[in-house]
Amino acid sequence: MSQPPGPLSGLRVLDLTRVLAGPTCTQMLGDLGAEVIKIERPEAGDDTRGFAPPFWPETKESAYFLGVNRNKKSVTLDMAKPEAQAIIHRLLETTDILVENFKVGALAKYGLGWDQLKAKYPRLIYCSITGFGQTGPYAPRPGYDALIQAMGGVMSLTGEPNGSPQKVGIPVADLFAGLYGCIGILAALNHRTATGQGQQIDIGMLDTHVAWLANQGMNYLSTGENPPRLGNQHPNISPYQEFPTKDGYIILAVGNDPTFERFCKAFGQEHLLADERFSTNPKRVANRDLVTATLTPVMKTRTTTEWVEALEAQKIGCGPINTLADVFADPHVQAREMTLEMQHGSGATVKVIANPVKLSATPPTYRIAPPVLGEHTDEVLSGLLGMSAEEIAALRAKAIL
Repeated sequence: MSQPPGPLSGLRVLDLTRVLAGPTCTQMLGDLGAEVIKIERPEAGDDTRGFAPPFWPETKESAYFLGVNRNKKSVTLDMAKPEAQAIIHRLLETTDILVENFKVGALAKYGLGWDQLKAKYPRLIYCSITGFGQTGPYAPRPGYDALIQAMGGVMSLTGEPNGSPQKVGIPVADLFAGLYGCIGILAALNHRTATGQGQQIDIGMLDTHVAWLANQGMNYLSTGENPPRLGNQHPNISPYQEFPTKDGYIILAVGNDPTFERFCKAFGQEHLLADERFSTNPKRVANRDLVTATLTPVMKTRTTTEWVEALEAQKIGCGPINTLADVFADPHVQAREMTLEMQHGSGATVKVIANPVKLSATPPTYRIAPPVLGEHTDEVLSGLLGMSAEEIAALRAKAIL
């Protein structure tokens, strides 16, 4: 069955990224219809091809690589060699967007830095994703997710009050940097439509991490006080946390005073409404330990399932604390089609996590499974650049491909 063209159909992306932040950005562009040509090192490829186990069954591909590299054509090129650099320049003649996550200045030695390309390709949108951005005292440093979570303050906010700082269990610093990069690219495309001019997008992982400190960042800016670690409690709302149930745990999210009143009246706690310490959300936040101690024995009187049913009937926010097995078995997740199967170049069928952006007219498409290393080298060089089989064979003999 043919798929409708995506909203970015007709755009070509040269993907010089690896690991997670950059590939997250370029996979989003690919899902939205852009043609993405991923340049990889001969024989080795993207570092994440070796981030395993686990490998996908019946393949030599890491699950990590498969997660962020669909809708991309893999072309192997040794960029250290002049012949490979010449090929990249030929590709740039018809490229709209270049995305890279090399260390600051590293691409300049290959003649592929922004300052070297902007005059020759004035319509080029050039997105650089690095740990600390292109300027500032930390610009030369490498960036790693855990490092950025630490330096960006999120680890100081995560974990139990008396425990050690914790990083988030998902590499959020990488993921947010990639998504912010995609947002910048979309903005630059609109600017180019209006003016005909490309530009560089400078994404620093630390910048993006600071940007999504959100309410906690604002709590600090408004008070000058470092917010404490609160475990699973909310810094500005109470009760909004996990509670033990008769057979497990549940998240209870009471977002405002009318909801708290509804909770108390429905579950035998109406007497709390007459207690000044529970009367408003600011009072409950100020007395969060009392709120927790008071509600904990109440929440232990029912199972998680019983609480979810009862709370949902009252339109009170709640949910079980799911394992990943629970998540992927959840009927709502399945109804939203958040996983899909693709036919991999190895011959195996691989399952991947779907794109969450639901567009009514131009939904994401899934055209190319995460590629085998170099799977599309010949196709791109012959079809896009018009190289003959003999020319390609000669390049391969020189270990350029």
